[in-house]
Amino acid sequence: MTRLAQTAGLNDIQREILATVRDFVDKEIIPVATQLEHRDEYPTHIVEGLKELGLFGLMIPEEYGGLGESLLTYALCVEEIARGWMSVSGIINTHFIVAYMLKQHGTQEQKDTFLPRMALGEVRGAFSMSEPALGSDVSAISSKGVRDGEEYVLNGQKMWLTNGGTSNLVAVLCRSDEGHPEGTAPHKSMTTFLVEKEPGFGEVRPGLTIPGKIDKMGYKGVDTTELIMDDLRIPANRVLGGTTGRGFYQMMDGVEVGRVNVAARGCGVAQRAFELGVSYAQQRHTFGKPIAQHQAIQFKLAEMATKVEAAHAMMVNAARKKDSGERNDLEAGMAKYLASEYCKEVVEDAFRIHGGYGFSKEYEIERLYREAPMLLIGEGTAEIQKMIIGRRLLEEYRFQG
Repeated sequence: MTRLAQTAGLNDIQREILATVRDFVDKEIIPVATQLEHRDEYPTHIVEGLKELGLFGLMIPEEYGGLGESLLTYALCVEEIARGWMSVSGIINTHFIVAYMLKQHGTQEQKDTFLPRMALGEVRGAFSMSEPALGSDVSAISSKGVRDGEEYVLNGQKMWLTNGGTSNLVAVLCRSDEGHPEGTAPHKSMTTFLVEKEPGFGEVRPGLTIPGKIDKMGYKGVDTTELIMDDLRIPANRVLGGTTGRGFYQMMDGVEVGRVNVAARGCGVAQRAFELGVSYAQQRHTFGKPIAQHQAIQFKLAEMATKVEAAHAMMVNAARKKDSGERNDLEAGMAKYLASEYCKEVVEDAFRIHGGYGFSKEYEIERLYREAPMLLIGEGTAEIQKMIIGRRLLEEYRFQG
């Protein structure tokens, strides 16, 4: 293990899990990540390896066949995986947000039906809030679910589904006015529907179409898609928790887990960028000595390492807060904001250390340079995080004049 980004107070099981994941990353992910990323190829072999390690059941309770580990253990595993290739951590993240929402909010029948198969990786999750026109404004969701006897009929278009093609269970947030009089606050008339589907693209079940992969600057390999519902019929027992109008709160609870995940991804990518920068600086010579001996480069390395360490500490704090049962939206927002901004800066400094070679696709830093920007907008933009942080601070420090 390296000196940076160590976590105090881990038990033997946590240390063993992390050592196993790091070994898998070093042997199975890093050697092939850049090649797969340039081909935009889904990492089937890597995903099968993660299933064998039991990582798809990491946070799922033992009674459902999972490992029953904490959010902290999960976040530290994500950090290691993102260090290898950020796209792989995205495959796991969306799966775990859905599993977490089921564990926290699902009916007993929903937990019994899905969690054991999710723990094995047989059922893989995706979740869907965003729509083409709404951006960060979740309250403006226009997709609708309307009751029709023992079913709901869903219509609308969703956007930015990670795992949209490869998943077979999607948690979809829609507006549902049933039992909610006109004038009800938008966030109180939303419902999460559990939509089962076949993996793939095109019409994957009657009324549900996954058009195809969105071509992206980075974050390749993992499939990001749209989802189109046209009179999609869903049984009433597939309303998450069995009660309409709770969808917004359920999704926000899941997103808090997602924000810790994005912070962990930022930490992992920043660690890898630092590793690449500090290694290259000791191999590359200019003016008769390794560039690591030039003060300008040492200053960059010092700043990069400090940012890696600070982001890791905030991410760990946010995860531990959630694990303790306390509200962690402030800490998760701070961690996600800082880790994603620092990740971008550390990657750019590593890119600068590489000089012209950083612009070459032969060097890994080129891939990291295209991946880091996704973290600035994933699970809420930096501006959204600052808005959340500001509001929570004003609650905590209310003026008593």
